[in-house]
Amino acid sequence: MESIVLKPSKLDVEYDKESDVLYISTGKPREADDSIEPQEGVVIRTRKGELVGITIIGLHTYLS
Repeated sequence: MESIVLKPSKLDVEYDKESDVLYISTGKPREADDSIEPQEGVVIRTRKGELVGITIIGLHTYLS
């Protein structure tokens, strides 16, 4: 995977405790047109080749 440089003017972070999912959006939340899952439970979302967000499913498994 290529390196990603991230310099958003706004970074939104939302955690859904019930589902144990962390949502990170760069700038204004936008719909993605593509995504990759570099490892199980981590989804990187892009739109027109630009990073729009990262979703981490089962966050507590990564913090243990």
